[in-house]
Amino acid sequence: MLIMIFREIIAMISEPARDKKLKWNKSLNWYFLVCTVYYVDFQSFFEFFEDSILQYRVLSILASNHRFISYGLYVAGFVFFVSTLQKGYYKFQFAQLCITHTTLLLVVFQSHLIIDNMLNGLFWFLLPAGLVIVNDVFAYICGITFGKTQLIAISPKKTVEGFVGAWACTSIAAVIFAHVMSNSYYLICPAVNLHTTVYNYPICEPNPVFIAQFYQIPPDLVDWVGTEILSLKPVYFHAIALASFASLIAPFGGFFASGLKRAFGIKDFGDTIPGHGGITDRMDCQFLMGSFSYLYYQTFISTNTMSIGKILQLAILNLNVTEISLLIKSLLKYINNAGVLTDEKYKAIIELLEG
Repeated sequence: MLIMIFREIIAMISEPARDKKLKWNKSLNWYFLVCTVYYVDFQSFFEFFEDSILQYRVLSILASNHRFISYGLYVAGFVFFVSTLQKGYYKFQFAQLCITHTTLLLVVFQSHLIIDNMLNGLFWFLLPAGLVIVNDVFAYICGITFGKTQLIAISPKKTVEGFVGAWACTSIAAVIFAHVMSNSYYLICPAVNLHTTVYNYPICEPNPVFIAQFYQIPPDLVDWVGTEILSLKPVYFHAIALASFASLIAPFGGFFASGLKRAFGIKDFGDTIPGHGGITDRMDCQFLMGSFSYLYYQTFISTNTMSIGKILQLAILNLNVTEISLLIKSLLKYINNAGVLTDEKYKAIIELLEG
């Protein structure tokens, strides 16, 4: 999907380049895409394939020097771009380079954040994505039912009434979705590795936001509510916050895309989906929603736990064999002092390591 979206956007700017016979323009666009994907996604894949990758020295070296290699690849592309500059087309070529980098920032980087949302738990991908779809549907329904006041000039059919009505409906849907999905370990547990499926998903300790808490009702509202204490999951409040962003801010991603299409004089980014345009036309709001969901999760939800896999990865990539051996001995000594490992077994293991 990422490649298809990038292709649709780059296609808009590649046509003028072909007219000017700038043969390396398209190749450079795709080269910078590969460099960017390698930089933002390779490290995440390495973490989930660590058991396989750490067996090969070459792959371990690539992982430990990931940032430097990524920088080298980008600089190579930069040098090649400068070497392809043609007299009379300087302004056009630099404009093409700026558009490519803007596309990489808005599409590739935000796609990476969406992937991270999936790895943090499918809940944090499905809920935001679903809220954008629900908001779009109710914005249309409320707009044709109550709409009278134009919201923004770039999209004449969008109305203030539809905008506000969709916000209210999306907030209600958010609580319902959160209630249903928060009961599934498959959706709320982070992925252990990339082989996690519905058949082998982990059973984890739920994040505190998925555990019901008691809330004291203000005295003035007790008679109206009918109880002094309510039991609610904190995730309901977080879902409403996500719904507010999906309703009030994410649509501006669509407005941005509309302005971009008007600037290039096109109706749709592509014809991938018959009757609905290209993939970009359907994903314009999702990118903005995905990046916000990632930052929201990292700020208000994440418990920042350190897994055994990450500790193992840090040790193997940053310590030599002698230091790893010393680390193992230190851990064995700690276990022995804690009474988990007997003195006899501790001495026997140490002798094996030193022998």
